[in-house]
Amino acid sequence: MIPVKDFSLKNAGVNDLVKQMEQSGGFTAKKLAQGIDIVRDMQKEKGCLNFLSFPADIIATGTRGVIRDFAKNKMFSIFITTCGMLDHDIARSFKDYYHGSFDMNDAELHKKGVNRLGNVLVPNESYGEVIEDKMQVWLKEIFAEKKELATHELCWEIGKRLKEDSILYWCWKNKIPVIVPGITDGAVGYQIWQFSQKQKIKIDILKDEQLLSDLVWNAKKSGALIIGGGISKHHVIWWNQFKHGLDYAVYISTAVEHDGSLSGARPREAVSWGKINEKARFVSIEEDATIALPILLAALI
Repeated sequence: MIPVKDFSLKNAGVNDLVKQMEQSGGFTAKKLAQGIDIVRDMQKEKGCLNFLSFPADIIATGTRGVIRDFAKNKMFSIFITTCGMLDHDIARSFKDYYHGSFDMNDAELHKKGVNRLGNVLVPNESYGEVIEDKMQVWLKEIFAEKKELATHELCWEIGKRLKEDSILYWCWKNKIPVIVPGITDGAVGYQIWQFSQKQKIKIDILKDEQLLSDLVWNAKKSGALIIGGGISKHHVIWWNQFKHGLDYAVYISTAVEHDGSLSGARPREAVSWGKINEKARFVSIEEDATIALPILLAALI
């Protein structure tokens, strides 16, 4: 029986705050502290193949800076994400997004050419227009050298054309593969399709799968920090079943499990599929990633 302890936050730093979260006994605070311990241990384990999986929406917020620092500090071996992540990382390298509200009049925003992503406002000139301008120029440059690319190779090509404030720049700089299984599902993917109408460029997603196969089959241990759900989450756990499952897993999600969705599925469900090892250390943190991730990064560094 371990006693529940009250928070005492006077002069408390981040590490002390996280320690007190674990000692507080409840509820999601304790899970966040446990998740930080798991991520720290999987990063310390020599030879552990560590995945970071995340959706696009958080890249429209300041949490983009957390993901960028994960890449800058080489804290994960491989990123798996969605096409929208590329969209927002490119767009915000050149244009600003703006503060809004969940309760704004969406019909009026549409008339003004402003898109709402939660409580973030994304004007057309800050998103689709800038992505189209940049991608068509870059694709011409890339196509002059390469006719076929895996998505992780495309991400590196984009990264070396961006500034140091972007995620993709640091993934290119540190040679961290960024795999996008659903590459056509977004503005960057649409621009590739547009370009393909005149030039026979090819995106070889099977080359990405070969890379994943080589990494997973040769990994003695593996771990994952998985933000949200969808295709990027499933791609991580799918591949890890071929090495008897993840040895470490931390989920951060606000989705519920009672509808049977993958996004809401807890780690214990993945154990039944062999995607997380029966003896693995895992936790599911029911929290908004824009709250949890800055605390997690601050504690790790």
